[in-house]
Amino acid sequence: MSGNDVLMPKLSEAMEDGVVASWLKVDGDRVAAGEALAEIETDKATMVYESPYAGVVETFVEVGEVVPIGAPIARINT
Repeated sequence: MSGNDVLMPKLSEAMEDGVVASWLKVDGDRVAAGEALAEIETDKATMVYESPYAGVVETFVEVGEVVPIGAPIARINT
């Protein structure tokens, strides 16, 4: 199975890392491009992050884990 990595997004200018506050899709769930995937917490707010790809979700990080910008947080398998 091939897939596309989902990277921790930069949601604000000052953001250097983020926290996965919750997964709205879990391992094995199907997700459409543009569908809510996770809630990402920054130093100022919690925002819904939409999947950039369609496919089956495989998460790499746990809820509450601090992740640097650009690091993989999940893969969307096709």
